[in-house]
Amino acid sequence: MKKILFLIILLGFSYLKAQQFVYKPINPAFGGDTFNYQWLLSSATAQNQFSAKSNSSFNFPNSNSLSSFTDSMNRQILSQLSQKLFGDQFGSGDLKAGTYVFGSMYLEVTQTGQGLLISILNTDTGEQSQIVIPGGS
Repeated sequence: MKKILFLIILLGFSYLKAQQFVYKPINPAFGGDTFNYQWLLSSATAQNQFSAKSNSSFNFPNSNSLSSFTDSMNRQILSQLSQKLFGDQFGSGDLKAGTYVFGSMYLEVTQTGQGLLISILNTDTGEQSQIVIPGGS
């Protein structure tokens, strides 16, 4: 029985043939076939999840002068408010706890045990943010 099994295994190995593994690149940039270029490009474009954006940093969504002026005013008011908040917390400020409304920005300033809590709400978009300036009450 063992001899028959040995012969079967020996005959089985004689039929096995090896072949050489050859790497052939697909991408034409790495030596592959140039006819693959269009297929690779269309496949990559189909899988691309990012939208093309303009390279110019000066493209504003609202490019008319009135909205630009309004945005500038909002930035200036928020800048002055933040300066007053820091001045109040660290000296030479006169901002008191309360509620402040600047256009679509709703700010609530409260004094807590952790320090000054500033809650900011944009009523147009619903975005919310909270800032805690550490300090004693």
